[in-house]
Amino acid sequence: MLSSRCRQRLHDGRPTGRQTHSPSTDTADIRGRSEDGLHEYCGVFGIFGADRAADRAYFGLYALQHRGQESAGIVASDGKTLHVRRGMGLVSQVFSPDDFESTLLGDAAIGHNRYSTTGTSDIINAQPVIVQFKSGQIAAAHNGNLTNAAELRRMMEEDGSIFQATTDTEVVVHLIARSKEKTIDAMVVDALSQCEGAFSFVFLTPTQLIAARDPRGFRPLCLGKLDGAAVVASESCALDIMRAERVRDIEPGEVLVIDKDGQRSLRLPEAPCQAKCIFEFIYFSRPDSVIFGENVDKIRRRLGHLLAREAPVDADIVVAVPDSANTAALGYAEESGIGFEIGLIRNHYIGRTFISPRQDERDRDVRVKFNPVVGVLRNKRVVLVEDSIVRGTTLRNLVRLVRSGGAAKVHVRVSSPPIIAPCFYGIDMPTKAELIAANKSLDEIRKFVGADSLEYLSAGKLRKAVDDPENFCMGCFTDHYPAPVPEEFDKEMFGAGSCDQ
Repeated sequence: MLSSRCRQRLHDGRPTGRQTHSPSTDTADIRGRSEDGLHEYCGVFGIFGADRAADRAYFGLYALQHRGQESAGIVASDGKTLHVRRGMGLVSQVFSPDDFESTLLGDAAIGHNRYSTTGTSDIINAQPVIVQFKSGQIAAAHNGNLTNAAELRRMMEEDGSIFQATTDTEVVVHLIARSKEKTIDAMVVDALSQCEGAFSFVFLTPTQLIAARDPRGFRPLCLGKLDGAAVVASESCALDIMRAERVRDIEPGEVLVIDKDGQRSLRLPEAPCQAKCIFEFIYFSRPDSVIFGENVDKIRRRLGHLLAREAPVDADIVVAVPDSANTAALGYAEESGIGFEIGLIRNHYIGRTFISPRQDERDRDVRVKFNPVVGVLRNKRVVLVEDSIVRGTTLRNLVRLVRSGGAAKVHVRVSSPPIIAPCFYGIDMPTKAELIAANKSLDEIRKFVGADSLEYLSAGKLRKAVDDPENFCMGCFTDHYPAPVPEEFDKEMFGAGSCDQ
């Protein structure tokens, strides 16, 4: 639970722009979202002590593909040297069978799927990052966003450091290389102790796998076992694909060192509060995953139940916006007694390059990605369940699509509160000026999307969906932030401070 000190000093912020670094503008993903949607940050995977470890990493990344479709990479260790293969595109596009037969050899490996929340969309920013420094080789893969990365980078550049990429990960690798500590695991602790914001890291040396999670625990990271091997991953679905057993979460602030002698835990400086990202449950994580100790499917169904109690409506069928709202829609149907139907079919084979930046072309793209099931929708009063609304343009087009399928009424129900503020901790979130709920009333949003009625789940009910609500970050819904915001923003716009100041 949060301390009273932490609760009293939550950051009351009113952001005026994006994260510390500018996110990529390449915005489509394989889940069918356009620029109107939120985007996953990254997925990380690591394994130590398994034959053909890179093969396992490949399948782990496959299971984590939903967390990033921009680039993928694997680094493997043969006990003496690190070997790397990285490329732009999906996991299936980046790697070939020859990579695993001739290059990615050894019994330890780490992998990464990337969606750029910081840095540009370019092969130079693909991960894992691998470097040679005074203590040997080290590779790093990161999920999250360091809010003081720009400050750290400037400090090191002024001191003579040269950067090739624009990612937070390279900043951390530089900190490790500059550390005065004697061992690599101590160097990692030293480096991460200087970092603020959200991170789940996996590091690989020729003889060690190191997994680390920030002291507030923003990003998920779990530990599993497969026979005699140790496995770490952003979500447990990456363990399931290889029938590994989930053991536990990596704890907030834990640095877990895995080598031939076993496992040992080191600790980062303690944070005054935990701040697990609630959006992992609402949208990002797969429903078959266990994150933060909870089954995602269970929480999403609970969101749907709570939404049905808070925002009932007289209707004939419940329809989900596929795919991330499916489980919440099932929960709404269960609680309300209204039958669940598949009223929208999503095309899962839309490539990233098809999505167009122009608004009129994005409107057309909705028709390519979704198609109404006329036999289900005709003359029906429809409850259309969505997980979140960002700009509102995609939902507006979906409402039109449902009406074109013959629906008599369209009642939109959203299984999260209105998004009124940007995220600084790893979600590619629009500026406050672009967030529809930050600038329009509920009725104005309803009119914009063209719904007969529109209701959100309240923040109070969202807190009831999890067992320890005070240990979650809900900054995008509340404008209250549990960690420092970037120095680049006008501090007068952010209030008095955050829980660790």
